[in-house]
Parts: sequence; C-alpha cells; structure tokens
Amino acid sequence: MDHEPIPVTEEHAEAAASYSTSPSRRRVTVRRRPVVGLVLLVLLVLLTLVVGAVGGVGGFVLLSSSRNPVVSRVRNTLGINDGGSLAVPIKETINVVESSAVIDASKKVSPAVVSITTSQEVSNFLGQVSTQQVAGGTGFIITSDGLIVTNKHVITGASSYKVVTSDGRIFDATIQATDPGDDLAILKITAKDLPVVDLGDSDTLQVGQSVIAVGNALGEYSNSVTLGVVSAKGRNISASSEGGGSTQESLTGLIQTDAAINPGNSGGPLVNLAGQVVGINTAIASTTGGSIGVGFAIPIDSVKTAINSVLKTGQIIRPYLGVRYQAVTNALQQLYSLPVNYGAYVTSGDAGGAAVVSGSPADKAGIKANDIILEVNGDRVDQNNSLSGLLGKHQPGDQVTLHVQRGKSTLDIKVTLDKMPTA
Repeated sequence: MDHEPIPVTEEHAEAAASYSTSPSRRRVTVRRRPVVGLVLLVLLVLLTLVVGAVGGVGGFVLLSSSRNPVVSRVRNTLGINDGGSLAVPIKETINVVESSAVIDASKKVSPAVVSITTSQEVSNFLGQVSTQQVAGGTGFIITSDGLIVTNKHVITGASSYKVVTSDGRIFDATIQATDPGDDLAILKITAKDLPVVDLGDSDTLQVGQSVIAVGNALGEYSNSVTLGVVSAKGRNISASSEGGGSTQESLTGLIQTDAAINPGNSGGPLVNLAGQVVGINTAIASTTGGSIGVGFAIPIDSVKTAINSVLKTGQIIRPYLGVRYQAVTNALQQLYSLPVNYGAYVTSGDAGGAAVVSGSPADKAGIKANDIILEVNGDRVDQNNSLSGLLGKHQPGDQVTLHVQRGKSTLDIKVTLDKMPTA
C-alpha cells in the first residue's frame, strides 16, 4: 500500500533540525540530572546528621534523668549510678602563661635592695698609703631613714663602706651594729623617704616553695633576680669567706635554695612570691666558685629579734647560754653512739676550748659536756629548729627550761639567759 508522504510543515522541520543538530542542548540536559541528584544526596546526609544529633542529645538527656526502671538498668550496665555522674569528656587546650607573681615580687622588693662596696687602706713597699676597693656585696633597707641589713662577712676587714641605691645614688655608710652570734650586720646611711622591704615569716616556709634571690651578682650586676625553690630547711654549715680565707664560721638552721646565689649576692634578700623577705643570702656550696644550685640563707625569723633590738636600743643584744655544740644527725649519732638522732650535743668538737663556758648561764645551771639538749621550753631541737634559733626568740634575763638527755636518763634544767658578750 502506498502511503502518501506526510507533509512536513516549516515548524516541524525546524523542530526536527533542532533536535538532531543541537548536541549542546543534550549535553546540558545530561549534566543537569547528576547535579540535582548530588544536591539531594547532600541534603539527605545533612538531614540524617541533624536527626541523629537531636536523637543523641535527647537520648543523653533521657538516659541521665529518667527514673524508668529499664533506663536505670541501662545506666547500671554502663556504670552510671545517676545522672549527675554522667559527663561528656571535653578536650581542653591549656595555654601555659608565666605567673605575674615573680614579676610583681621582684618589682616590690628591688627598689629597697642596695649594692655595698667596701674599701681598705693599703700601703706599698715605699710606705705610701692608698685606698683600695676590696669587696662587693648586697643589702636591703629596713627603715626609710637608712638602716640596712647585710652579712657581717661583707663588711669585715674594711675601713670604709659605700651604699649604692637602686636609683643610682651613692651614700657613705657606717656600721650601726654587728651580731656576735650570727652573720648579720646593720649599716646606716643618712637619707630619708627610702623604700623599705616587707619582712615575711620564714618559719612557715615549705620545702618546694618558690623563692627569689636578689643581689649584686659578682659585685657588678646589681639587682640581679634569680628564681628557685626552698630545697631544704635547718641546714648547718661551716662557711669561709668568699676570698677563701682560713676563718670559718658555723651557721645553723639555714634555708637551702637552688636560686642562683653568686659572690656579691651575700647580704641580699631571699624573697617569697608575696615580695616579703624570708631570708638573708649568706653562703654557697660550690666546686667552681660560682653557683651550682646549692645556696644558703639565714631565716629572717632568726634575726628579727636582733633587728628589733637595733631599732629599740641601737645595738644587737642576744641571749647567751654559754655552750659549744654540734647538731645531732643520723651520722653524728652513729659516730658517737648517741641514744637519739636529734638535739644539740654539748661538745667542743674540733674547735677546742671547753664545751661549757666557765661562769656562763649553762655552767651555773649545771649543764655538762656530752649532754644532749633535746628541747627548749617544749620546742624540739632538730634540723628545723636549731638551738641557737630557739634561744634567739628570747631576751637576756628570760628563764627557759631545757629538756636534756644525760646518758640513759633525761632531766629538765632551768636556765636564766644572760646577755651575749660582745667579744
């Protein structure tokens, strides 16, 4: 059968031509279909996450607060006793920031710290006399009119003294007083409205507590600040001068610190983080001549009596017992087969002389060589409380009770303290 051709209108021809000859239109159509699908997929994923999060939070709240028995069993299975113990672990980033306490303490004390230079007259082989600077040390101001605390060994052997304040002023200084029983000296300069230090409490210091040493390091770096901790308390040492002289002084009840203390720091303050003076830097143990992290300071509480004595009378008046002794340690106990490992063993040791000074308060009260003084008025004599430190809390004329070990027996002896001789 013959079919007549279907007439093609102009409109049909244009449409057919457009369909068969326009690949760009097909490419566009093909590419749009996966984009739409991808968008739908992303929306579905996001919707799933949101629903999951809402469900998780809801479940968390339900699990932590519901009193339903089934939920309670689930909590018990998970090891959660109650809702209050349910916690979400939080990862926290901690930024370590330097405490401002050290900075604040240094700013507080430094204006009252001074450098001390000493000089002595020397003569050459022609007999010509000249003045030569011999040492440098440190001190700190305790009164606004110019009383300055330092070490006795800083000014020993000198004929003149100068004090340089933190603002660069230079003053001639005189010796107000020296302590016959400790490495302590008080200088005086003529000035007014000077900054002063705060005296703290050394008895309450704890091993490991942070402390700051301030001083004239090496005699030329004034107001140098070093940071450390209290390494130990109640240390007993025999110290010689920084120049390596043969003269030694026994010091007891000292604070040990790893804050760097170098030659020139002697007499400077050891400070707590409140900016209060808790010690007077006085000695180092060293194999090099410089700091190796073993320094010693006189506890400020052991010299407060002397400082107050100067403020009241213009001189240092110390109570006097009249014995030579060694602090009892485990090593000393083993060496002498002592019955206890603490106390003050009355002996002259290698120093020579009598263990009990003739005519002294101890002699009059009946203290004998080889006695061990265990307590002073009930306070135990040990590495934290030296005999001299406990006696230093009293005044001449005070009566104290000494608990004493004599052989295998113990006894209480009452002693009336006297004024320590100046020589």
